Amino acid sequence: MSLGLDRTRLWALLGLPGGPPRGAEAVPGPAARPGEHLGEHVLNRVRLGGIPGLYLRPEGPGPHPAVLYCHAHGNRYERGAEELLLGRPALQAPYGPALAERGIASLAIDLAPFGARQGEGPEAALAKACLWEGRPLMGRMLAELALAFDWLAARPEIDGGRIATLGLSMGGTHAYWLAALEPRVAACAQLCVFADVGPLIATGAHDLHGPYMTVPGLLAEGDMGDVAALVAPRPQFVGVGARDPLTPPDALGPALGRLRDAYGAAGALRVLVEPEGGHAESPAMRAGVLSFLDETIGPVRGGG
Repeated sequence: MSLGLDRTRLWALLGLPGGPPRGAEAVPGPAARPGEHLGEHVLNRVRLGGIPGLYLRPEGPGPHPAVLYCHAHGNRYERGAEELLLGRPALQAPYGPALAERGIASLAIDLAPFGARQGEGPEAALAKACLWEGRPLMGRMLAELALAFDWLAARPEIDGGRIATLGLSMGGTHAYWLAALEPRVAACAQLCVFADVGPLIATGAHDLHGPYMTVPGLLAEGDMGDVAALVAPRPQFVGVGARDPLTPPDALGPALGRLRDAYGAAGALRVLVEPEGGHAESPAMRAGVLSFLDETIGPVRGGG
């Protein structure tokens, strides 16, 4: 059980006791047309250096709802923000075009050492250096995602009150952690990752996660269920596979129990457990996420 874990304490555990840097400059690049949608390559210029990303939005002045899309890991370091447009094997299809068809803009950034930032890695070396500097790699990643959220919320064509976070696996972790840390996140959808770390450590399954997912001292004050509970009462979607080695019953059950307690009977929490599902998005998860986003940040403005 959480011993008073809150946003302020979470930022401190992430090595950012004053919260993340704010107000970064970001310059959209020239427009391109992937398929029927208007795509803008976006470079966020921040204190940590250039952070490339992809910004996809429906045509028209808006204001559009938006998703800050958090890319996955999967040991595919070449695939960062491009997951928004290209997808990955664990997804039914790329999310960017599907969201744009529904009138929802999306932004994804490369987190080191992925995509155009592979040269900043390898991941283990980055994680070690960050720990020596007093800020775990998880903290650096979330600080950069917070900057991306700021940029997205400030866009004139975006409705800053209707921005959700979304991701699978590592991206799912980042999606609910950022929603826990940033009260302006309107809704959160996370796939194929939700589980307490303590039980994973007991069986050695925590080693299936990358080095990025290490937050020193967290388990003395709570666990992943307590972090996700900080999203309440805002809407949250949790999709997991019962056969996913990252979300085994002894780690998923306690986390879900505390999360459900945090939401009570409010109805803002949706949980989908696929009995035969593994570490991949199922058709039911895809349908559930899109329906969840339509209802929480929508509206639908076209086919889906």
